[in-house]
Amino acid sequence: LAIESIHVAIGTVQVLRGLSLDVAAGSMAGLIGRNGAGKTTLLRSVMGHLAPSRGRIAFDGRDLASCSRHERAAMGIGYMPEERGLYPRMKVGEQLVYLARLHGLSAAAAKDAMERWTTTLGVEARRGDEVQKLSLGNQQRVQLAAALTHDPELLVLDEPFSGLDPVAVDVMSGVLRDRAQAGVPVVFS
Repeated sequence: LAIESIHVAIGTVQVLRGLSLDVAAGSMAGLIGRNGAGKTTLLRSVMGHLAPSRGRIAFDGRDLASCSRHERAAMGIGYMPEERGLYPRMKVGEQLVYLARLHGLSAAAAKDAMERWTTTLGVEARRGDEVQKLSLGNQQRVQLAAALTHDPELLVLDEPFSGLDPVAVDVMSGVLRDRAQAGVPVVFS
């Protein structure tokens, strides 16, 4: 992931000014800063939800500004937004299979991915529960599973540790380290 001197304004407020960052394959970059520092703005810009007024964001040499959302999804980017991005009344397992299918996995591969990630993240016993019935920490684990089911080539995670207990932080940290060791660039706030 290459971010080259981007500028992003929200309304009249210049949130990012000339920010550059390279996240190589197999590495992790954590964004640290106070509230309002621009961490979420940067991640939303990477995902195409906000357009920089200047600069360039590229993944694997491809300029992301020229890509549609469909093309971004096909590029293998796993995204975990800060706000809950799950269907609250849908069951965990069904939702993860559905989201994996949207990324092009076959029904069997989507089911296998759902089983793998819910087990890895410690929410396998909650597969049949509606998301809204889970604790915030377990919802966070399911959000990460949703970002991982399609085996992304880049992970973009906004506040992935929010609401997690110490055991869940260890599990989440281990998953992110494993993904990085597998060659996936990981960027998180």
